[in-house]
Amino acid sequence: MRIELRDTTRLPAGWVATPESLRDRVILIVGAAGALGSASAKAAAQAGAKAILLGRKLRPLEKLYDEIEAAHPGAATIYPLDLAGASPQDYDDLAANVEREFGRLDGIVFAAAQFDGLQPMVDARPEAWLKTLHVNLNATFLIVQACADLLLRAAEGGGDASVVFVLDDPARVGKAFWGGYGTAKHALIGLASTLHQEWETSRARVHALLPAPMRSALRRMAYFGENTLELPTADATAQAVIYLLGAEGVAARGKVLDLR
Repeated sequence: MRIELRDTTRLPAGWVATPESLRDRVILIVGAAGALGSASAKAAAQAGAKAILLGRKLRPLEKLYDEIEAAHPGAATIYPLDLAGASPQDYDDLAANVEREFGRLDGIVFAAAQFDGLQPMVDARPEAWLKTLHVNLNATFLIVQACADLLLRAAEGGGDASVVFVLDDPARVGKAFWGGYGTAKHALIGLASTLHQEWETSRARVHALLPAPMRSALRRMAYFGENTLELPTADATAQAVIYLLGAEGVAARGKVLDLR
């Protein structure tokens, strides 16, 4: 069965994570320094998981690590990696380091985003277009490929594992001026659908998450006339991420969890 945008589901009414929701799970947060990434990392730690904070800039990762460490000692670790400049070997090294340090991987949250602003497609610099596609799409594939054995192994023996792909509103990013970012987000639906079909008989789950508008740097850049501070923070969306990563998320397997 394909993942279709029309095949949506909702977060169960009143659902909130507990300290047992992700107990003893190891979760890789890709793009941990961003609005959704940092909120998801904090929520994962609060839900009992060990959060691997992957991002490009060390200082914001260290700040996030300190916040998590103060509330949940030992619940986070930092993994600096520039998705735009990383080689396939770097992604293999990521998987090897996760296995060596933790012995398992139970979930990945793809919260990283590369967005350079709205502009006509034909005006995009070729190197910027390629970077946008790489960070938003190709790097996602390379991480899944490198970590697939760990995820599938975690799902064996009655367990489960989850990959959460964060989408963007297709009615918006399919319009003029969204360029490489919009193109990559459309392609991400296909990637998620393909992986879901290939893993459908395993206990490794594929999820697609469609957030509601939230306060973020990307939103400020795309909607410069909007008062972004009036939007909710990413905390509510992070709760949905925890739902998808946990055992209860099996009900949303292969569907789009629509928070709009």
